[in-house]
Parts: sequence; structure tokens; C-alpha cells
Amino acid sequence: MKHLIIYAHPNPGSLNHHLKQVLTEHLWESGHEVEVRDLYQLNFNPVLSIEDMVGQRKGQVAEDVKQEQAFITWADCITIIHPIWWTGLPAILKGYIDRVFSYGFAYRYDQGVQKGLLTDKQTVIVNTHGKSHTEYNEIGMDKALSLTSDKGIYIYCGLEIKRHFFFDKADRINADTIERWTKQLKETF
Repeated sequence: MKHLIIYAHPNPGSLNHHLKQVLTEHLWESGHEVEVRDLYQLNFNPVLSIEDMVGQRKGQVAEDVKQEQAFITWADCITIIHPIWWTGLPAILKGYIDRVFSYGFAYRYDQGVQKGLLTDKQTVIVNTHGKSHTEYNEIGMDKALSLTSDKGIYIYCGLEIKRHFFFDKADRINADTIERWTKQLKETF
């Protein structure tokens, strides 16, 4: 199977980086093909420009966007790993989605009806956040996060969500918790 990992965290010492490394190694050891797109390491330009917007409607995208779209087309499974910051995606990942999940590539409208174009691809989302599941549940943030990312982005574009991990209290974890999360991640694949 061909796995694409889209990763967005600037700190190579972070829990997110550890989870990316563990998953990458696990997939390789299991005989899968793996490509990792580390958005910070790539210095990906997240700014959707007027040129991007005009080009998308014409089916013309910048070279950096074409390259990322080629990786998405290639993949059977897309895993997106990032922290939840300010109840959402890191800016670099939001900009990646703005530019790469473009009209005509990730979705289109047929006679006014939206159609996701990234079908037949499994998606796993791995998020870390500081609040507890209980705190997120009490304020409805758990539902909001699922609605805005799962339905508002990934399902909208035709992706099939295999699993969405919300690893909570990630800023105060211990080795046992990391081991448990690592096991859960490996079992998913």
C-alpha cells in the first residue's frame, strides 16, 4: 500500500514528530511504500494568492502545488499528523489545504452539486491537544473539531476517514501514555 504522511509541526523534539517517526518506521517495516511531506521542513508556502485562486478555476496550479497533488494522487492512504492550535489546524497546514485541495483537484460542482474527487483513499488523522477529552466534550469542541476538519475538509473532498485520533493532555504525558498511543497508531495500520 502507498502511504502519504502530511506532517505539520515545527519542533523535531515534539510528540507529533515522535508519532510521525514511529508510524513511518512501522509502515516501512511492514513493507509499505511511504512518502512524508513535512510542511515546515519543506518551507511550504501556505499563502493562497490571487494567482492561485485565478489559476485554480482554470485548472492551473503552481509547481509546488502540482508536486503535492501528485503525492496525494499517488497515495492509497493519507495520514495527517498535527497539533490542535487555537482549536484548529496549524496555519501552514490550513494554507496547504487552501492551495493543494483545490477546485478541480479535490472537489468540484456538477450542476451546483458539490462532488468530492479524492475518492478511494483512506485517511487517518492524528491530533494532539492540551485539553482533556472531558473539557472538549463539555464545551462541544470535540464535535466542532470533527465537523470542521472531518466533514468540512476531508469528507467534503471525498476522502474516507478510517480513524481520527485525538490524543489529549499531550502537553503533560508520561511514557506509558506515549506507549499506549503508539500501540493504537500501529494497530490502525
